[in-house]
Amino acid sequence: METRCLSLLLVCVLSVCHATADNASVKKMKMQYTGMPLLKFQIWRVFEEYSRVLSQRYPDIRIEGENFLPQPIYRHIASFLSVFKFVVIGLIILGKDPFTFFRTETPGIWLWAQENKIYACMMVFFLCNMIENQCMSSGAFEITLNDVPVWSKLESGHLPSMQQLLQILENEMKLSVHMDSLPHRRA
Repeated sequence: METRCLSLLLVCVLSVCHATADNASVKKMKMQYTGMPLLKFQIWRVFEEYSRVLSQRYPDIRIEGENFLPQPIYRHIASFLSVFKFVVIGLIILGKDPFTFFRTETPGIWLWAQENKIYACMMVFFLCNMIENQCMSSGAFEITLNDVPVWSKLESGHLPSMQQLLQILENEMKLSVHMDSLPHRRA
Protein backbone atom coordinates (compact mmCIF):
# COMPACT_ATOMS: atom_id res chain seq x y z
CA MET A 1 0.00 0.00 0.00
CA GLU A 2 2.80 2.39 0.90
CA THR A 3 4.61 1.77 -2.38
CA ARG A 4 1.40 2.58 -4.27
CA CYS A 5 1.02 5.83 -2.37
CA LEU A 6 4.63 6.77 -3.02
CA SER A 7 4.30 5.85 -6.70
CA LEU A 8 1.18 7.99 -6.96
CA LEU A 9 2.96 10.86 -5.21
CA LEU A 10 5.92 10.56 -7.59
CA VAL A 11 3.65 10.57 -10.64
CA CYS A 12 1.81 13.68 -9.32
CA VAL A 13 5.03 15.57 -8.66
CA LEU A 14 6.51 14.68 -12.05
CA SER A 15 3.33 15.66 -13.88
CA VAL A 16 3.20 19.02 -12.12
CA CYS A 17 6.87 19.66 -12.84
CA HIS A 18 6.33 18.78 -16.50
CA ALA A 19 3.20 20.92 -16.76
CA THR A 20 4.85 23.95 -15.21
CA ALA A 21 8.15 23.71 -17.06
CA ASP A 22 9.43 27.03 -18.34
CA ASN A 23 7.81 27.64 -21.71
CA ALA A 24 9.85 30.74 -22.52
CA SER A 25 11.16 29.22 -25.74
CA VAL A 26 7.68 28.33 -26.95
CA LYS A 27 5.80 31.33 -28.31
CA LYS A 28 2.12 31.59 -27.64
CA MET A 29 -0.09 31.56 -30.66
CA LYS A 30 -1.76 34.96 -30.82
CA MET A 31 -4.40 36.19 -33.14
CA GLN A 32 -2.97 39.28 -34.78
CA TYR A 33 -5.22 42.19 -35.65
CA THR A 34 -3.83 44.26 -38.47
CA GLY A 35 -3.92 48.01 -38.25
CA MET A 36 -5.07 48.12 -34.61
CA PRO A 37 -2.60 48.97 -31.82
CA LEU A 38 -2.43 46.51 -28.93
CA LEU A 39 -2.12 47.84 -25.37
CA LYS A 40 -1.35 45.23 -22.69
CA PHE A 41 -1.77 45.61 -18.93
CA GLN A 42 -0.32 43.03 -16.59
CA ILE A 43 -2.17 43.76 -13.34
CA TRP A 44 -5.86 43.10 -13.03
CA ARG A 45 -7.33 45.48 -10.46
CA VAL A 46 -6.06 48.64 -12.07
CA PHE A 47 -6.58 47.19 -15.54
CA GLU A 48 -10.36 47.40 -15.35
CA GLU A 49 -10.36 51.04 -14.26
CA TYR A 50 -7.71 52.15 -16.74
CA SER A 51 -9.17 50.17 -19.65
CA ARG A 52 -12.57 51.81 -19.19
CA VAL A 53 -11.06 55.31 -19.44
CA LEU A 54 -8.63 54.40 -22.23
CA SER A 55 -11.27 52.70 -24.39
CA GLN A 56 -13.37 55.86 -24.23
CA ARG A 57 -10.42 58.05 -25.17
CA TYR A 58 -8.86 55.68 -27.74
CA PRO A 59 -11.63 53.49 -29.22
CA ASP A 60 -9.25 52.07 -31.89
CA ILE A 61 -6.89 50.50 -29.35
CA ARG A 62 -7.42 46.87 -28.41
CA ILE A 63 -6.74 46.52 -24.69
CA GLU A 64 -5.74 43.21 -23.08
CA GLY A 65 -4.87 42.28 -19.52
CA GLU A 66 -2.81 39.34 -18.37
CA ASN A 67 -0.92 38.20 -15.30
CA PHE A 68 2.78 38.90 -15.12
CA LEU A 69 4.54 35.63 -14.39
CA PRO A 70 7.06 35.58 -11.55
CA GLN A 71 10.49 34.03 -11.85
CA PRO A 72 10.47 30.30 -12.72
CA ILE A 73 11.87 29.23 -9.33
CA TYR A 74 8.90 30.80 -7.55
CA ARG A 75 6.46 29.19 -9.97
CA HIS A 76 8.05 25.79 -9.29
CA ILE A 77 7.90 26.32 -5.53
CA ALA A 78 4.21 27.23 -5.80
CA SER A 79 3.52 24.15 -7.95
CA PHE A 80 5.32 21.90 -5.50
CA LEU A 81 3.37 23.36 -2.58
CA SER A 82 0.13 22.82 -4.46
CA VAL A 83 0.82 19.08 -4.77
CA PHE A 84 2.40 18.85 -1.31
CA LYS A 85 -0.64 20.31 0.47
CA PHE A 86 -3.01 17.79 -1.13
CA VAL A 87 -0.69 14.90 -0.29
CA VAL A 88 -0.47 16.05 3.34
CA ILE A 89 -4.24 16.57 3.54
CA GLY A 90 -4.78 13.11 2.04
CA LEU A 91 -2.42 11.53 4.56
CA ILE A 92 -4.18 13.31 7.41
CA ILE A 93 -7.63 12.21 6.24
CA LEU A 94 -6.51 8.60 5.65
CA GLY A 95 -4.79 8.52 9.05
CA LYS A 96 -1.46 7.42 7.56
CA ASP A 97 1.83 8.22 9.25
CA PRO A 98 4.50 9.06 6.63
CA PHE A 99 7.21 9.13 9.29
CA THR A 100 7.04 5.35 9.77
CA PHE A 101 8.15 4.99 6.15
CA PHE A 102 11.34 6.90 7.00
CA ARG A 103 11.68 4.98 10.28
CA THR A 104 11.65 8.16 12.34
CA GLU A 105 9.70 9.12 15.41
CA THR A 106 6.32 10.70 14.71
CA PRO A 107 6.39 14.39 15.71
CA GLY A 108 3.79 15.70 18.11
CA ILE A 109 2.26 18.02 15.51
CA TRP A 110 1.42 15.01 13.31
CA LEU A 111 -0.25 13.28 16.26
CA TRP A 112 -2.20 16.48 16.92
CA ALA A 113 -3.22 16.62 13.22
CA GLN A 114 -4.50 13.04 13.43
CA GLU A 115 -6.66 13.97 16.43
CA ASN A 116 -7.92 17.24 14.88
CA LYS A 117 -8.30 16.28 11.20
CA ILE A 118 -10.66 19.04 10.06
CA TYR A 119 -8.75 21.84 11.74
CA ALA A 120 -5.39 20.43 10.59
CA CYS A 121 -6.57 20.05 6.98
CA MET A 122 -7.89 23.61 6.94
CA MET A 123 -4.66 24.92 8.45
CA VAL A 124 -2.49 23.06 5.91
CA PHE A 125 -4.71 24.22 3.04
CA PHE A 126 -4.73 27.91 4.02
CA LEU A 127 -1.07 28.13 5.01
CA CYS A 128 0.07 26.50 1.77
CA ASN A 129 -2.27 28.74 -0.25
CA MET A 130 -0.84 31.80 1.49
CA ILE A 131 2.73 30.77 0.60
CA GLU A 132 1.71 29.84 -2.98
CA ASN A 133 0.08 33.22 -3.49
CA GLN A 134 3.14 34.99 -2.12
CA CYS A 135 5.35 33.05 -4.54
CA MET A 136 3.11 33.89 -7.52
CA SER A 137 2.79 37.59 -6.66
CA SER A 138 5.27 39.72 -8.57
CA GLY A 139 3.95 43.22 -7.80
CA ALA A 140 4.32 44.06 -11.48
CA PHE A 141 2.32 46.59 -13.47
CA GLU A 142 3.76 46.40 -16.95
CA ILE A 143 2.18 48.19 -19.92
CA THR A 144 3.20 47.61 -23.52
CA LEU A 145 1.98 49.21 -26.72
CA ASN A 146 2.46 46.89 -29.71
CA ASP A 147 4.88 44.81 -27.58
CA VAL A 148 7.01 47.90 -26.79
CA PRO A 149 7.21 48.63 -23.04
CA VAL A 150 5.72 52.02 -22.13
CA TRP A 151 5.52 51.64 -18.32
CA SER A 152 7.07 49.32 -15.76
CA LYS A 153 6.23 49.38 -12.07
CA LEU A 154 9.15 47.04 -11.48
CA GLU A 155 11.51 49.75 -12.80
CA SER A 156 9.72 52.90 -11.57
CA GLY A 157 8.47 51.54 -8.25
CA HIS A 158 4.97 52.99 -8.57
CA LEU A 159 1.82 52.93 -10.68
CA PRO A 160 1.33 55.68 -13.25
CA SER A 161 -1.42 58.18 -12.65
CA MET A 162 -4.12 58.23 -15.28
CA GLN A 163 -2.77 61.59 -16.52
CA GLN A 164 0.76 60.16 -16.83
CA LEU A 165 -0.52 57.16 -18.74
CA LEU A 166 -2.58 59.28 -21.12
CA GLN A 167 0.44 61.54 -21.78
CA ILE A 168 2.70 58.53 -22.43
CA LEU A 169 0.19 57.01 -24.83
CA GLU A 170 -0.34 60.33 -26.61
CA ASN A 171 3.43 60.67 -27.12
CA GLU A 172 3.76 57.05 -28.29
CA MET A 173 0.88 57.43 -30.74
CA LYS A 174 2.35 60.66 -32.17
CA LEU A 175 5.75 59.00 -32.51
CA SER A 176 4.19 55.97 -34.19
CA VAL A 177 2.29 58.13 -36.70
CA HIS A 178 5.46 60.17 -37.37
CA MET A 179 7.57 57.01 -37.91
CA ASP A 180 4.94 55.55 -40.27
CA SER A 181 4.94 58.71 -42.39
CA LEU A 182 8.73 58.64 -42.96
CA PRO A 183 9.80 57.21 -46.33
CA HIS A 184 11.40 53.79 -46.10
CA ARG A 185 15.00 53.65 -47.28
CA ARG A 186 16.55 50.59 -48.81
CA ALA A 187 19.91 49.48 -47.46
